Amino acid sequence: MASAQLTLDRHLVGFVEALRRAGLAVPVGSTLDFGRAVAEVGAQEQAPVYWAGRVTLLSSPEEIPVYDQVFAAHWQGGAPQVQEVPDLPPLTLLLDDAGQAPDPEDSPEVSDDDLVSVRYSHAEVLASKDFAVCTDQELAELHQLMAQLRLTGSRRRSRRLRATQRSGRPDLRRTVRAALRTGGEPARLMFRQPGERPRRLVLLLDVSGSMEPYARALIRFVHAAMVGRSQVESFALGTRLTRLTRELSTRDPDVALARAAEVVSDWSGGTRLGDGLRCFNDEWGIRGMARGATVVILSDGWDRGEPEIMEEQMARLSRVAYQVVWVNPLKATPGYAPLAQGMAAALPHVDRFIAGHNLESLRYLAELVGE
Repeated sequence: MASAQLTLDRHLVGFVEALRRAGLAVPVGSTLDFGRAVAEVGAQEQAPVYWAGRVTLLSSPEEIPVYDQVFAAHWQGGAPQVQEVPDLPPLTLLLDDAGQAPDPEDSPEVSDDDLVSVRYSHAEVLASKDFAVCTDQELAELHQLMAQLRLTGSRRRSRRLRATQRSGRPDLRRTVRAALRTGGEPARLMFRQPGERPRRLVLLLDVSGSMEPYARALIRFVHAAMVGRSQVESFALGTRLTRLTRELSTRDPDVALARAAEVVSDWSGGTRLGDGLRCFNDEWGIRGMARGATVVILSDGWDRGEPEIMEEQMARLSRVAYQVVWVNPLKATPGYAPLAQGMAAALPHVDRFIAGHNLESLRYLAELVGE
């Protein structure tokens, strides 16, 4: 059973790759939706697979002829068999100015049988949509939703002691001071124990050319993390390392991103992740910033540097950090394997490896860093 499922997954991924070779731009999120749709309708017959791919992988009617040809070659081995959409009775949605269905008593020409209740959440649809295929308007709406994310963050034990009533070590100074108010008799024993403070969060965002479809959205998430809690540091990783903590600290997102764009000179350029991590470890991380912190790396793992450097620096980072979380937008692709040399070298030193291609995955990341 497992072998048959693996064969089907490879066949689905091969079909998507064939569509891309034919010139269709199929994003990662659509590929994931295709796999889920086939799992629901089954692959025993070709018609359900055809429609599952047609509704999830295409973005315009002009792509249908190319899709039919690729489907025929991949699944049928012959000439394309175009399947027409069956005729459906027209459906009229009657909504008032507030977006609600009208009352039949107020509309005599509309009967109960003619009314259809349709409910959907535009925000939930956007939350599951891949950043790479979002329009500028959709990205603007997603940015507003990201601003509502709250990264509470976990807490760590502090060396500073705090006063307690019944637990911890005896606090002789407070006990004696309280005894002076009772004529020198220690009527009440005071205690103290180590307190807690927020655990530092460090965000390293890959801004190379391969991350361009996702970096525009992910930097909004970084800004939301900066203004939503304390003890947060942010950096941009490209051909060099750029600290963005000061630029992204302002609450106005447009001003923050404008300041970040001024200091990041290698946006959409090359990437040397290993060298960037070495710079971070030498100048900030090992000296204290990463010690006991949650370090989040947002990158697809493509690295032009030597994999030995990446492995060495990730090992140094993992030894001092509380946990290392790697967020890779490509992980949501069905059949994805971390074969890129940078990703393969880093993965043994990563505590959590998650996707980061849509808002839902970022919500999960927000929950993860709070554990």
